[in-house]
Amino acid sequence: MRYNKYQEYNEQEVIAMADVFTAGVKPGGLTNSTEIRILLCYLIKTAGPVTRETLEGALLQEELVNYFEFANALGELEHQKLVTIEDKGYKITQKGANVAETLGYDLPRSVRESAILAVIRLQSWAHRAAQNHATVEHDANGYRVVCMIRDEGQPESFRLELAMPDAMTAEEVKNRFIARGSQIYMSFLEGLTQPLSDNDRPPAAAR
Repeated sequence: MRYNKYQEYNEQEVIAMADVFTAGVKPGGLTNSTEIRILLCYLIKTAGPVTRETLEGALLQEELVNYFEFANALGELEHQKLVTIEDKGYKITQKGANVAETLGYDLPRSVRESAILAVIRLQSWAHRAAQNHATVEHDANGYRVVCMIRDEGQPESFRLELAMPDAMTAEEVKNRFIARGSQIYMSFLEGLTQPLSDNDRPPAAAR
């Protein structure tokens, strides 16, 4: 008689164990570990190098995979040398690229498209956040949003601190600066460099 590794558990326990690996996955998402590995190869080949945080955030946000299955699948890709880890994230190997090219398009189109769009959105946001840097600070005087614009390896070219009435408003302002910081800076700069009208100029005696 063949031993069933689940025979020591009752039916409810087996169902609960299965739910751990399928929880959070919407209908049409992936629950097969092989398909998840193929999807990861496809994403890393298409959008790589890509960080673990971006992959995890994109796939879980879209409810395409379960966290535990995601973590196991990514570990398997490393073990099988389908991907390598570099400073900027995961990069596909030739072996992994062959998997993506051969099997990637067997995955449902809706899964592929929603996954790659989610990854690209997160990568775009991370790029903006690196350039249009904003943080929320809280002290005895209340909440402040510290906004900075800086290029990689260069000192900040713009800095602005704004007092906010509460944490929620401060977080909204932070996100808006990350999304539109460059536009805000250009508008601010244009306003400061426009010629003054005669009415705006300080009186000669005030100089």
